[in-house]
Amino acid sequence: MSTRIVIAGGGMVAGYAAKALIELGLAPGDLTIVSADSVLPYERPPLSKTFLTGKDSAEAIRINPEDFYRDHGIGTCLQVSVTGLDARRKALSLSSGEELRFDSLVLATGSRAARLKIPGAELPNILYLRSLADAQAIRARMGEARRAVVIGGGFIAMEVSSVLAQSQIETTMVLPDERVWKRVFTPEMSESFESYFASRGVRFVKMAKVQSFRGDHAVSAAILGDGRELACDTVVAGVGAIPVTEYLQGSGLEPDNGIRVDEFLETSASGIFAAGDIANYPDLIFGKRRRVEHWDNAVSQAQHCARVLSGGREPFRHVPYFFSDVFDLSYEYWGDSEGFDEVVYRGDLAGVSWSAWWLQRGVVVAGFVMGRPNEEREAAPRWIESRQRVSRDALRSESTPIDAAVKA
Repeated sequence: MSTRIVIAGGGMVAGYAAKALIELGLAPGDLTIVSADSVLPYERPPLSKTFLTGKDSAEAIRINPEDFYRDHGIGTCLQVSVTGLDARRKALSLSSGEELRFDSLVLATGSRAARLKIPGAELPNILYLRSLADAQAIRARMGEARRAVVIGGGFIAMEVSSVLAQSQIETTMVLPDERVWKRVFTPEMSESFESYFASRGVRFVKMAKVQSFRGDHAVSAAILGDGRELACDTVVAGVGAIPVTEYLQGSGLEPDNGIRVDEFLETSASGIFAAGDIANYPDLIFGKRRRVEHWDNAVSQAQHCARVLSGGREPFRHVPYFFSDVFDLSYEYWGDSEGFDEVVYRGDLAGVSWSAWWLQRGVVVAGFVMGRPNEEREAAPRWIESRQRVSRDALRSESTPIDAAVKA
């Protein structure tokens, strides 16, 4: 079996790359998507937000309608995993036993949820969130849950905790650090979010790790390292994700924190690209390599691969971006704060409308915006890409228009 273009992985990269390729004139029969999932490509952000709350259905979060693939002659191999790759022969081995030959390949196998490896971790009602099936399991469990423990202090743990608490489930977050999302938030930001969560019933257990679970037929308690027990009937663990790259063994491509690609998202093997969670790419704005597991990165790299496969040759240049919704708050983050030497806040961190700006020698390297005017949202990526120097005092003053903070 052969086809001109293959996308290995049925996630967001596949959905958005297929859409972009069709818009760029892809001929029917030229694209095949191989997906280990049982459903067509869908949006992942709603899994911890509107889908989990029941506001969206599985059909509503599809990237493209079901007939899109049929109408455009796109082959879809569902519930089929990639088990091997021969980069020299340009051939994929599939779990179905077939071999799929290609001219061009986009590796987009994504990540899987990291699993707890502690006593009792296999008890029923200990859940993870990565796929639609995971979200469906959590949503089904919410109807019976009364007390939940959420393990982790990052954005997935925060989003899930907010949904559980809004469903009148007694929710406790157990995190290994002294504050939430330490990797991204400043201490002041963590304090603001912790206060907001606590006022809505979420309890925090910090500097702690779950070492085991107890339960007869299902989980009934999480046991901490100091011996404390947290009674619960449901656990959701958000402890990271692992790139799916095992099939690369013997392929000629060696995993390196994902799959290394160049500025065009092409691997060391001609005609083979990688995008999304597994792509270890050179960030041309910050001059470093990075691998990103967020929605915007998957969408942008999918569209870039489509352009390259259609004859384009522009390098991938993109400001890292992330967004999240918790309770009735929506916020966005751009850039990379590593190496910053100052943070400037605009607005009151005790409220729900403020922004944070990370500076490095007066140059904006990252921005966080929540409940602010569009001018601030628009300034953040523009300033980061252009390495804009700003006036700290003007940026801090809400009475000063945001553009007035720009230094010539």
